[in-house]
Amino acid sequence: MNLRDFQLEAAKTDQVKGDDDKSKLVPLLGLAGEVGTLLSEYKKFLRDGGAHQRFHEQVAEDLGDLLWYVANVATKFNLDLDEVAQANLKKVNDRWTLHSNPSQRTLFDRHPRQLLDEDAIPTQQLPRKFTVVINEMREGESVRVVVSRNSEQIGNDLTDNAYEDDGYRFHDVFHLSYAAVLGWSPVTRKLLDVKRKDNGKTDEVEDGARAGIIEELISQLVYTYAREHNFLEGVNSLDYHLLKTIQSLVADREVRVRSAAEWETAILQGYLVWRDIRENGGGFVDVDLLAGSVSFRKTDQTSSHPAHLSHK
Repeated sequence: MNLRDFQLEAAKTDQVKGDDDKSKLVPLLGLAGEVGTLLSEYKKFLRDGGAHQRFHEQVAEDLGDLLWYVANVATKFNLDLDEVAQANLKKVNDRWTLHSNPSQRTLFDRHPRQLLDEDAIPTQQLPRKFTVVINEMREGESVRVVVSRNSEQIGNDLTDNAYEDDGYRFHDVFHLSYAAVLGWSPVTRKLLDVKRKDNGKTDEVEDGARAGIIEELISQLVYTYAREHNFLEGVNSLDYHLLKTIQSLVADREVRVRSAAEWETAILQGYLVWRDIRENGGGFVDVDLLAGSVSFRKTDQTSSHPAHLSHK
């Protein structure tokens, strides 16, 4: 039996028909009551163990009652239970599967994947693999961060722009992580001078100022959340509502094809590198769009530390 058929059959035994407040409240209260009954059965199982011989039979009955009330609530609110179930599967797949649809490879197979700018000419694509150097400069009480690539500074000097030292001066790491995992970062495009200027509309909409503002807003939004959660140290999953808010912010942008799981991966990888960068006062950040990864190396591990930084 499919869920739609079950819903139709369940409606035939509804004892409180109608669409007024009472008819809707009864199945809602029934849901709450059956959840309590199910918990009570499990309490008895924990207390009595094997002596509770009807445990599995009773759980099955309670789940059946719950399903009936779910179907009844769906009917009272003019919802198709089959469509509700399909929408839920789509939601959880987006949340926990590392690709935007089942036909795409995951980030973990390390094979080339579809990137958002593959149709652009090579000089206007995000580099598939590159390294930037982040240096923290201290002069008295002044602390600033300089980001460079190939011994040339990219972007402006960065400070926390805050009353306290909160490490936000290193936040370009987040943009690099979005580029690596999502293949999307208007801010990184601007820093690396790879805006898609050959396509006027793409340059305006996807790589323009508004897109950059949206990305900066996401960076600040996540930072506010991260600050309240130990900067995500030891955190393996993010609040789903945070991820949905981010997806809402980019709903009309090319990155909308990226799943909540991919956003979560980008954020967690970014904060892993950010914590290392902050602790070490800088370092190398290796960005690999093909592998969907961003990683940290200490500056004393290589001799390629830039001897000269020119401001642009």
